[in-house]
Amino acid sequence: MIRALYTSATGMNVQATTIDNTANNLANVNTNGFKKGQADFQDLIYTDERSPGGDAAQGLQLPTGLQIGHGARVASITKVFTPGTLFVTGNPYDLAIDGQGFLQVLMPNGETRYTRDGALRLNPQGNLVTTDGFLVTPQVTIPQDAVSTIIGADGTVAVKNAQGQTSTVGQLTLVRFPNPAGLSAEGRNLYTESASSGPPLVATPGVNGTGLIRQSTLERSNVDPVTELVTLILAQRAYEFNTRSVRTADNMMQATTELIR
Repeated sequence: MIRALYTSATGMNVQATTIDNTANNLANVNTNGFKKGQADFQDLIYTDERSPGGDAAQGLQLPTGLQIGHGARVASITKVFTPGTLFVTGNPYDLAIDGQGFLQVLMPNGETRYTRDGALRLNPQGNLVTTDGFLVTPQVTIPQDAVSTIIGADGTVAVKNAQGQTSTVGQLTLVRFPNPAGLSAEGRNLYTESASSGPPLVATPGVNGTGLIRQSTLERSNVDPVTELVTLILAQRAYEFNTRSVRTADNMMQATTELIR
């Protein structure tokens, strides 16, 4: 009965983590390029009262065993990099990645981060930056006399001046990882490389498995609100079932105590 109390407690912790993850997914349903988290679970260690295949009698083996589990735990929360819906904004500096890949972002300390959020803007120097002002790398500078900007599917950045002349001013690249789920989420729609993600593979958009750049377009979150709400309800019910197990074990302990009296 004591074991049931602790086992049910692990189940309550698991469901609480599930609700935390689902709440984060729902909170970011409108975040550009956001990738939902998926909770993965494992059962805990078992008490082996009688091993399967053990000796039942001379020359006979047990067909089944007697193993009592000790609950569950959250093994990981995995980022799911399925594509989000693309929608047209009309802003020439909004970019969506149609396929795999990340834009590279240069941080103030010189480190590189990676993002799927293509809501880019211009800083006072004409450089392409994120909404937080971090430079996109390779650095692209739009001349002051440019009247329009054309960003091709292959990442080439060209501008047209008032005289109608077109010139190329930069080339955007994308980065692909062997295991994008191994990236570390840093907030601000940024990821950083980890030992699990593998090294970054830089390529021209559309080459070596990377996607294409879509100008004046953004990628929505890949969170499905309906699915998340169902997950939320299931987690809530599972939490309630575990609390009932706790109450049942407590009632059994109380009945045993009354027998002793």
